[in-house]
Amino acid sequence: MHNEVILAGFGGQGVLLIGKLLAYAGMKGGLEVTWMPAYGPEMRGGTCNCTVVLSDKQVGSPVSQQPHAVIVLNMQSIDKFEPVVRPGGILVVNTSLINRPPCRTDITNVLVPANQIANEAGSTKAANMVALGALLGASGLVDAELVKTVLAETFAGRPKIVQLNHTCLAKGMEIGQTYAAALTAR
Repeated sequence: MHNEVILAGFGGQGVLLIGKLLAYAGMKGGLEVTWMPAYGPEMRGGTCNCTVVLSDKQVGSPVSQQPHAVIVLNMQSIDKFEPVVRPGGILVVNTSLINRPPCRTDITNVLVPANQIANEAGSTKAANMVALGALLGASGLVDAELVKTVLAETFAGRPKIVQLNHTCLAKGMEIGQTYAAALTAR
């Protein structure tokens, strides 16, 4: 098993955080992992992405030219990363901030109104968790319980944040699982 994932958005959306959660969950699950951030020079609001590689073998490079999955949280990210998803891969699209449908038909496009769902749950700041949940639900990359554990450890002193993020992760997973179920039904 070897999976490369790119998570992308703008600074302040929690892109690096969900990348770290995914990487740490992979480590807890016994996988070899790398996590590599990349961001513009702006303090906030600039472009931001990270690459996570999860493998059952030693990882040779943290760089991905053709990822298996991509989460895009804003317009700039879909424009940049949709073309590089490998055929048969997964693209999770935050339809709350991306006002065009994906162009590719050779990949699974998981459309999720992440900001709207997070806002309804209590805070738009948790939109990243909705998107991560959608990816986990559609792909099963790592066990969601491991992500919940890492999240609880990361925010141990802030139980309200843990609960909100667990809720948003679960709502995203439900959406992702509907896409996974549709694929297996074909």
